[in-house]
Amino acid sequence: MRLGVLDVGSNTVHLLVVDAHPGARPLPAHSHKAELRLAELLDADGAIGPLGAERLAATVADALRAAEDKGCEEVLAFATSAVREATDADQVLSRVKDETGVVLTVLSGPEEARLTFLAARRWFGWSAGKLLLLDIGGGSLEIGYGMDEEPDAAVSLPLGAGRLTADRLRGDPPDPASVRELRRHIRTGIARTVGEFARLGRPDHVVGTSKTFKQLARITGAARFAEGLYVQRVLTRKALAEWVPKLAAMTVEERGALPGVAEGRAGQLLAGALVAEGAMDLFEVEELEICPWALREGVILRRLDHLPAGQGAVV
Repeated sequence: MRLGVLDVGSNTVHLLVVDAHPGARPLPAHSHKAELRLAELLDADGAIGPLGAERLAATVADALRAAEDKGCEEVLAFATSAVREATDADQVLSRVKDETGVVLTVLSGPEEARLTFLAARRWFGWSAGKLLLLDIGGGSLEIGYGMDEEPDAAVSLPLGAGRLTADRLRGDPPDPASVRELRRHIRTGIARTVGEFARLGRPDHVVGTSKTFKQLARITGAARFAEGLYVQRVLTRKALAEWVPKLAAMTVEERGALPGVAEGRAGQLLAGALVAEGAMDLFEVEELEICPWALREGVILRRLDHLPAGQGAVV
């Protein structure tokens, strides 16, 4: 069957169209993205506001048309931290529903972590053993740990790269004092959760998902994305520590010229690097492997797991 997954994130609204059926890996068929940056549209009261809601509804409508054009049987639509934490979330969701017919499911932070963990577990398999997952989004950092498909611990922290950049980094290149204060803020937030995971023992394998980790791995020497999904890509703590001060000294334009860095994400790359470095330091991770699958794939896999026997199979 052909499924569409509509992900309303803090940075982008992303429709992923896949051909999928139980027992097989989802095959990407089409991708439709719009850079909406909802996290940056929040006003002083934490509201998306009428203009932001209007833009979101129009973007969702465009994505829905794309899904229809590609023959999707079903569209799984969800929203993450930007909508979840908006003070006017109910009004925004109602407007999207009224104007498009799409009911956005708002995922909780721990649910987001669990679904991303499921995707990583399926990608690496049981041989990966105890898995520690780190996922840096635009609005939040998700952490999951466990031996099975359901993590033993899963948390979500308000340490997304877009959120931190908008709220705490000043100047281009950023003021060193604001970088130092942001570093302190990140590490304090992560440190509060370390004990919850440490009691579960050392992981056998550590993985990072999200665009932020992919870009950091690329600028520290990992293979180009064009070389395919199945090429192993790693990010080491040592290489990241060498790059953080370089990123802090660069302008947004200079970061955007780095290999593998998308122009629209260059502004928040430093904050993402500080989160990644803080997480790797505090969890004592020397190296992590980049996982191509993340939240969207987790949503697809969970949906396929709940299909009745035989439904969705290729005939």
